[in-house]
Amino acid sequence: MPSLKSIRKRISSVKSTQKITRAMKMVAGAKLNKAQQRITELRPYAVKVQEVLWQITRDAVAASAAEAAAAAGTGAEGEAGALAGREGAAHPLLVTRPERRVLLLVLTSDRGLCGAFNTNINKRAEREWKSRTEAGQEVQLAVIGRKGRDYFNRRNAPILEYLPGVWDKLSLETAQAVGAKILAPFNKGEIDAIYLVYNEFKSAITQTVVVEKLLPAGGAAQEQADAGDHASPGAAAEFLYEPDKGALLERLVPMYVDISILRALYESMASELGAKLTAMDAANKNAKEMIDTLTLEYNKARQAAITKELMEIIGGSEALKE
Repeated sequence: MPSLKSIRKRISSVKSTQKITRAMKMVAGAKLNKAQQRITELRPYAVKVQEVLWQITRDAVAASAAEAAAAAGTGAEGEAGALAGREGAAHPLLVTRPERRVLLLVLTSDRGLCGAFNTNINKRAEREWKSRTEAGQEVQLAVIGRKGRDYFNRRNAPILEYLPGVWDKLSLETAQAVGAKILAPFNKGEIDAIYLVYNEFKSAITQTVVVEKLLPAGGAAQEQADAGDHASPGAAAEFLYEPDKGALLERLVPMYVDISILRALYESMASELGAKLTAMDAANKNAKEMIDTLTLEYNKARQAAITKELMEIIGGSEALKE
């Protein structure tokens, strides 16, 4: 049986750890309220920007398809002219290319002690990287967070860009800086598509890993137009745009990219804090149970020591009587 001194030292050590986990739980809870409010306010705006962009690009794709079909009877030259006009009118970030070279933007945290938050996102990104590589695509990674950087460095992953210091000051300017970094290879034609890999915040207990296509921004509208998606009369209605669609896209597409990245950052931050709150709450409960167990063990050892001393005293007293 361990000595009373060693048990007292273990109890003291666990109590010190419990103080740390309790403080971290309180800090995570306070920050989570603010992060949850931010993502709740931003999410409807981000979804609406996405809907408006998809509506405009779908209308543009449908109009271009109609023009191409009308020009099909004029021969190959007319069709080629229609397709060239379609590509020329498109915003560079809307042009869909075959996905031969893909960039994954992986959002992890700089610190640990947040349960399986980083493990889930890293393993999901690794599966995406390996599955796409097996399919013949060239995959590169842009990583936010030291945990993701260390994880993929150990696996010799093709990291194109590591973006440090993002979590120190979350703002629209930070999202724009991240967007500028990952847009550079896309604009040069070095990357055909960009995907976001992050944890979507559901609650403090639940976070869902999401792989979401960021660019080309018109990919979803193109797929809907190809599938003949006419879900409702309102969705298929013709709108008048002022200024014209080209000027609107020049403003809307960069806004869509920035807002989508900002939303992913906010979702990831709220998810991290929720995971940390849950992990610290579990650690706090485990520390309490351990303290109770050690206290019981200490009392048993102390009682056994006292009993042993009493028996020695009684035995000595009986020996003197004889």
